[in-house]
Amino acid sequence: MLQQLTVKHFAIAEHIEILFQQGMTVLTGETGAGKSIILDALGLALGDRADTSMVRHGQSKAEISAVFDLATQATAEAWLKEHDLDDDAQCILRRVITAEGRSRSYINGQPCSLQNLKAIGEKLIDIHSQHEHQSLLQKDNHRGILDTYAQIEPLAEDVASAYRAWAEKAQQLAQLESNQDEMDARLQLLTFQVDELDKLSLQDGEIETLEHEQSTLANAELLLGKAHEALGICTEGEPNLTGMVNAASNALQNLPSENEHLNEALTLFNEAQIQLDEAGNSLRHFVDSFELNPERLSWVEERLSASYQLARKHRCSPSELTQIHTKLAEEMSHYLNGDQSLEQLTNEAGNLFQDYLSAANSQRKTRTNQAKELEKAISKQLTMMDMKSVVLVAQLKSLEQKKYSQHGIDTIEFLISTNPGQPAKALNKVASGGELSRVSLAIQVVIAQNSTIPTLVFDEVDVGIGGGTAQIVGRLLKGLGNKGQIICVTHLPQVASQGHHHYFISKRLEENEVRSSIDSLDSDGRTKEIARMLGGVKITDQTLAHAKEMIETA
Repeated sequence: MLQQLTVKHFAIAEHIEILFQQGMTVLTGETGAGKSIILDALGLALGDRADTSMVRHGQSKAEISAVFDLATQATAEAWLKEHDLDDDAQCILRRVITAEGRSRSYINGQPCSLQNLKAIGEKLIDIHSQHEHQSLLQKDNHRGILDTYAQIEPLAEDVASAYRAWAEKAQQLAQLESNQDEMDARLQLLTFQVDELDKLSLQDGEIETLEHEQSTLANAELLLGKAHEALGICTEGEPNLTGMVNAASNALQNLPSENEHLNEALTLFNEAQIQLDEAGNSLRHFVDSFELNPERLSWVEERLSASYQLARKHRCSPSELTQIHTKLAEEMSHYLNGDQSLEQLTNEAGNLFQDYLSAANSQRKTRTNQAKELEKAISKQLTMMDMKSVVLVAQLKSLEQKKYSQHGIDTIEFLISTNPGQPAKALNKVASGGELSRVSLAIQVVIAQNSTIPTLVFDEVDVGIGGGTAQIVGRLLKGLGNKGQIICVTHLPQVASQGHHHYFISKRLEENEVRSSIDSLDSDGRTKEIARMLGGVKITDQTLAHAKEMIETA
């Protein structure tokens, strides 16, 4: 539960510190005294949006901190441990807003995101606003009320998760179906292109090999003729280089005296003889093994021509055709057998839809059963508020498939009949402002009774009621306080007199500045405040007696 709220330099509050206890705590004061400041500050500590106008004039920043006891809050403790933010059995939420518009958030002294601040705040406090009777006119809010009462959050998450999975797959399927003609044309083109490349069956590096072979075969006569010419000059002609070098070598042998330069020349002639013999052997091997092959040349040129033609089609070099072949074959396989298969997507979408329907039907069954219980609980509260003839109906209707959503397959609307025998109709067509306020309060009380959140805040939810009904409302809130912690802002003495604890909020002019303050009232102070609420500016002995009686009766 909430133990302490500290507010510094926030609006007209310079420094306020409030200690809260278990039970029902009421906050009262004149209009404009600053009751809303307390709840606005609490909202900021829980992650509400900040505004620079909230910083007290002349100050650099506003600071709000809220201390919570988690002794009986296993859910909140588990969340803090999961996010490595736990600190024994206590949780301190802190918010700092600067005059420049920056905002910082902390959980147990550690910086955190606003999202995390909201997440833990939702597990600690539930705030019911005086304006909730207006939201009751919005049909979309009725589903949330029923689901909160039914406590079906895990089931609702299953439905939402199943819906998202189905919707995503259905969107893929719809996109595939809308592009089917285009995809069929693409597949037809791919089939033709891959077939052409299959028939060519070009291998890596084959183009270079073919181009070299084509060059050799196309110049066969020239190569053979030049080889014969070179062979004649080298070894087989008359005269030839081999014979000449041999003659020169013989001329330098067996001379009467040795000379360094002549010996070097002889050595070179002998080496030249060896080189000429090897050159002759190579030429003779080429001439003997080489043959003109016009058929092979024709085949090579046809294969090269086919390769060049396909390369022009695909706007690539002939050597890149093998890569193009692989890429197109993979794309064709993707269309035929991959994730984009129309049949496969249809089956997957159908299975996911059945999963969604199964979860949504379970949700519908729970909602239907709980709607009856909610009607009974609200009727009981309305009877206590002197609205015995008012009947509220939680109507569930099945949606068309095209309107299915993450919230399920039903639409939920609260209908009301204010007079016996009259059919239930939409709230905005039947209920008056006062009736709507009491219906809203009855719903809030019922929801609060089922709430697992330890601290409930009621911000002037008793607006629009008075007299005996107000006294009953006070008793209802006090009953909730007996089970947990209730913080109630009220203008009604009938409600304020029911509180276990009472704070009075006021404002004063001090050093030409307006300051807001809060004081815990003792028994005498409570009597005077209830008397003020009863009698206005002039408080008589009779008013004081009436106030004392109200407190004692409560």
